[in-house]
Amino acid sequence: MTGQNTSVTPVLQVVGVRKEYGDNVALDGVDFEVHAQEVVAVLGPSGSGKSTLVRCIDQLESIEGGAMYLDGELLGYERHRDGIRPLTDADVKRQQRRMGMVFQQFNLFPHWTVLRNITEAPIKVHGVPAGEAKARALELLNRVGLADKADAHPRQLSGGQQQRVAIARAVATNPRILLFDEPTSSLDPELVDEVLQVMKDLAESGMTMIVVTHELDFARHVADRCVFMADGQVIEDRPSTEFFDAPRSTRLRTFLTRTAATPAREVGA
Repeated sequence: MTGQNTSVTPVLQVVGVRKEYGDNVALDGVDFEVHAQEVVAVLGPSGSGKSTLVRCIDQLESIEGGAMYLDGELLGYERHRDGIRPLTDADVKRQQRRMGMVFQQFNLFPHWTVLRNITEAPIKVHGVPAGEAKARALELLNRVGLADKADAHPRQLSGGQQQRVAIARAVATNPRILLFDEPTSSLDPELVDEVLQVMKDLAESGMTMIVVTHELDFARHVADRCVFMADGQVIEDRPSTEFFDAPRSTRLRTFLTRTAATPAREVGA
């Protein structure tokens, strides 16, 4: 675990967030905070709202109620007179640039090399000089164990390698917070460990992270806190050791008992 820095102003604050899809309430008054250098794992059964939550934080989905703040700045809206109004698309994109997102699918551009996949956003969106962006990308590729793949195309890589490139791409923009949406769910079992190790290394380096995951061993040993969701609500939000060793709710105890049947994967063994 990273030993989080609980600064006065959270990096991310989610307050009473509600998300609806027609008659289906995907998020029903979700509250939690993430502080600098903290790793928060979000767990729960399928359909609990985990992926919807991170997509709302990244403003890929709109919300119907509540509010979210990044370093105290309201996400998606601005105060106007006695109320609020939606931000312009340009301002939403500005806020999104301060976050990094790693999806279930790798979302790499197949016709670009690995190097270009990583450097495109820093150069075209963030205005980083090309030489600086390339140097940073090569440094990150070395960090994720892919220093020899800069000129390869995604189709030439395994799923685990593609996801490591996707992580390097997300980190390349120096995000304030990194969001992971089930980053290992699309991988063959033998490729999962290499991705989890990269994520563990990021956590140990002090990266602020929210990780939606079903990897319980990663959550127990790497995350500072675990959030358990069910039916679009946060049921428990506690330090990882307490979360696993002394669950308070029947829902969490049942969830942990059922998932305990899956062999544990020790991260970084």
